[in-house]
Amino acid sequence: MKLGFIPNGTFIRSLPPTISLVIPHFTLPLSSSVSKNPTASGRKNSVLRALNFGYKGEQQLIGLMESEKEDVGLNRNLYPNIEPYSTGFLKVSETHTIYWEQSGNSKGHPVVFLHGGPGGGTTPSNRRFFDPDFYRIILFDQRGAGKSIPHACLVENTTWDLIDDIEKLREHLEIPEWQVFGGSWGSTLALAYSQSHPEKVTGMVLRGIFLLRRKEIDWFYEGGAAAIYPDAWEPFRDLIPENERGSFVDAYKKRLNSDDMETQYAAARAWTKWEMETAHLLPNEENIKKGDDDVFSLAFARIENHYFVNQGFFPTDSFLLDNVDKIRHISTTIVQGRYDMCCPMMSAWDLHKAWPEADFKVVPDAGHSANEPGIAAELVAANEKLKNIIKKYVD
Repeated sequence: MKLGFIPNGTFIRSLPPTISLVIPHFTLPLSSSVSKNPTASGRKNSVLRALNFGYKGEQQLIGLMESEKEDVGLNRNLYPNIEPYSTGFLKVSETHTIYWEQSGNSKGHPVVFLHGGPGGGTTPSNRRFFDPDFYRIILFDQRGAGKSIPHACLVENTTWDLIDDIEKLREHLEIPEWQVFGGSWGSTLALAYSQSHPEKVTGMVLRGIFLLRRKEIDWFYEGGAAAIYPDAWEPFRDLIPENERGSFVDAYKKRLNSDDMETQYAAARAWTKWEMETAHLLPNEENIKKGDDDVFSLAFARIENHYFVNQGFFPTDSFLLDNVDKIRHISTTIVQGRYDMCCPMMSAWDLHKAWPEADFKVVPDAGHSANEPGIAAELVAANEKLKNIIKKYVD
């Protein structure tokens, strides 16, 4: 593609000859098929493609992603609790069947929620980040997690299996393309999925960036975060004999895959409590209690450990950063808590430097959890920005 100017001096990319709609500050190409009696869905998807493929230059296409001043007017409050209008199970392999649900507007813009962990599963509160009048909200439990079966199963459970599952679910629900929302491990999976299927992603909201690099695993599981939370670290450490402390991830793998179920449960509780005690800037007792739930803890700890031992099943340590060019055009907001102990800001910063076109929001008074007030507010606002772009140029 060639670079060119429009009258106000803003750079744009020259696109193949199509019908174009000129809007102040940038040009939106529209296919001729869309220009003839377009459906709302068709208009929306074409606008999103045009926005995504526009050149994000000096000021990230002034007027495309709203300025900080305009951000102030966005809703930042979680939406009320809602119930799904449809639920189901999808058999994705001979071994695995995943749970899915839909809520919000059945004819709205689809958004898929990718939960953390891996192994964390979804909760009803996950629906509250999205305007239910605008979004068709799709939640699902990844292999082995939540309501998906078999529970805590590690067989045929890799990042690439999950990416295939996302595509199978999209096709099952007859969704041409969708917005992707993911935090923590969900941000890892969102990046990997979007890099594999960029043509299916209309926009992204990412939180608590986790690139699954060796230094990130070492920070949290081999003693780095222990400098901040020594009291929470010691029970995690003390489950492992001193002669096996060369690698806590490997030592926990041995116990989480023991033939003795009580050994598995004890390791799962210790692993889960360590993460839950460090996930908030201020202690959250309700979150910490998840570590006492053997069913939740077993899936959470076993599947996390399985992925971490295997480096996320990525071919290189910097795989997600190396492939940013594949998704550079996608309108994206990155939300990061300054004091995130689980996924420290170094990863979000590295992603920001590799991908300066994405909006980057640092919450100064927050840790890791999506449920901390400052992070929740920025996540809602990020979804509102994408919503407003669609509404502004489609309605």
